[in-house]
Parts: sequence; C-alpha cells; structure tokens
Amino acid sequence: MRKYVIYILGCILFSFGATLFITSNLGTDPLDVLAIGMRDTFGWMIGTTQSVFALSCLVSYSFLNKWKFPPISTFLTFFICGYLIDFFLFLLDHKHIFSPFLEMIFGVIICTQASALIMMSGFGIRAMDLVAISLSEITKKPFWLFKGIAEILLLTVGYFLGGIVGIGTIFFLLFVGWLIQPCIRLNTKLGIPNYGRVY
Repeated sequence: MRKYVIYILGCILFSFGATLFITSNLGTDPLDVLAIGMRDTFGWMIGTTQSVFALSCLVSYSFLNKWKFPPISTFLTFFICGYLIDFFLFLLDHKHIFSPFLEMIFGVIICTQASALIMMSGFGIRAMDLVAISLSEITKKPFWLFKGIAEILLLTVGYFLGGIVGIGTIFFLLFVGWLIQPCIRLNTKLGIPNYGRVY
C-alpha cells in the first residue's frame, strides 16, 4: 500500500510543479510544450494530449517487443498527471502565485522530487522511456540518443503548434533529469522506502 501512496503523492506533486512551469510562461518540459500547443490549436485538454501520447508510446513498445503487452501503469501516470495539470490550471485560473522566475525554480524543485517519488514507487515508468529503452536494446545504440530524438520531436511539433518554449524548458531538461537520482538517495536516507530499486 505504501508504494501506491508514494506513487500518488509523486503524481500530485509533479502535476503541481508542471503547472508552475506553465503559469510562469517561461517555457516547460517538451511533452507539455506539445500539450499546450495542442490545447491552443485544437482545444484539447492537456490530459487528453498526454493520454493519447502515452497510448501511442505503448502501441510502439508493444510492436517493438513482438506485441508484448505493455505495463498499463505507464498510461496511468500520463493520464493522472495530465488531467491534474488541467485541474490545477483551472484552480489557479492561469494566474501567477509567485513571480514567473520563482515559479520556474519551484517547478524545478517540485518536479524533481515528484519524479524521484514516482521512480521510488516502482510503479508507472514513463511510456516514452519504455520506447527509448526498447529501441536501445534492439539497435544497441545508447538510450539517450532515442530519448533525445523524442524530446526534440515533441519540442519541435509543440513549438510550431504554439507551445511555450523558453528558459524554463532549458531548466527542466538540465536540472530535473540530473537531480532525480541525488533526490532518490536523499529520500532513502530520510526513510522513504525505495520500491523502484533506482539509486
């Protein structure tokens, strides 16, 4: 039961952190750049875009692995976080809580801790990472290559659809990813169980 509590807490925190990135208007992570572009161009909710993207990743994963059934928990992460972002944006009415720069900094801190908790729960790895891992195993090329290609594609399509790209996008890519593992180690020292076995 504790692993699911950690997972849900991680999803809530990540969604709030991502919301701060969006309200800062300084740029956000590549997937939300696409989601905002889809919202502004086609009227889709952020949760809808993230859910459709997750499903497409799961189908790709299944195809790459000879139609192996993918873990549904990866879809849940995108579904829960996407619609929670919509909910938080509705509550805040797209208004600032702090100054834009502070919102971006708090977004980095909260998203990092939230990502660490989701990974520590051992439940709900990101669907895009599943595809990148599969492509890496098939081609024997590094994971970061396919992860980078996916991030660039999301950013490019999202940008041309009107998504927000800026210093916040750079901060997300540089800091959130690199600080997750140190955050996991700190959480473990503080007594939070690590069911994901990522250190």
